[in-house]
Formats: sequence, C-alpha cells, structure tokens
Amino acid sequence: MSTTTEPPTTAVSTLQIDGQPENLARIGNWIMESARACGLNEDDAFRVQLAVDEACTNVIEHAYEGQGGPIELSCRREGPEVRVTIHDWGRPFDPTTIQPPDLGAPLKDRQIGGLGLHFMHVLMDRVQFTFDAVKGNVLTMVKTCSEAGKED
Repeated sequence: MSTTTEPPTTAVSTLQIDGQPENLARIGNWIMESARACGLNEDDAFRVQLAVDEACTNVIEHAYEGQGGPIELSCRREGPEVRVTIHDWGRPFDPTTIQPPDLGAPLKDRQIGGLGLHFMHVLMDRVQFTFDAVKGNVLTMVKTCSEAGKED
C-alpha cells in the first residue's frame, strides 16, 4: 500500500513589517522561505513570491501612499493549498473598480501601470480581497501545490 505524505495544516508563518519600499526584499525572502517550508516547489514558490511582491508594492504605493504603515503577512499550508494573507490598514481597495488591462493593444496605446492585479490572478489559483473600515484591507491568495509539493 502506497501512501503520500503531505504536510498537514502547519503553524502559520507570520511577518509584521513597515510598508516601506526598502522592506520589499525582506518580504520576498520571507515568503520564499515560507512557501518552500509549506511544500511548494521552486517554480510555484517563485510565483507566490512575485504575487506577494506585487501586492505589497501596491499596498506601499497606493494604500499607504508611500508614507509607510503596518503590513501583516501570513503563510500556511492547508491540505494541498498554500494560503498567503496580506493585511493592511491603508486606503480601502475595491478591485472591481480596476479596468482589466487590454493585453491586445499595441504597446504605444497601453496605459502605464494596471498590470499588478492581472499578474496576481495569473500567478495564483485564487485571489480574494476584503475590506472592513475597522479591520482594514485583507488580500488572500491561494496556490495549490503541484504533485503534493514535489519538485518539478
């Protein structure tokens, strides 16, 4: 009888950090380490790192308007999925107000910016935003482990 061992729901890895551009490298290192510890292969861990970098850059630039503020991140394994949560208390964000990018338009006709949300959806399996006036903005992104987290 063959059994597959996959990490159970693990303790949550967390990071609390000031939303400043100089902290993006620290966030990137933390999420790579956390994603690997949760069983993601290198390719999927890199995808998660890119999505988290984009999300945190948006928090720094848009939610906190470059003035800094607390960002709380968590990463945990839940069955075959890795769940990353990014929590901030900056300006509210409603993703439904963002027009999807026109990827078919010639480069000269494209609007600058606006690809971050698109990248998050491409890189992750699920992306969900919530906002509460008291609890702040919460972004939850989920990546399903490829082949029970084995290297490709």
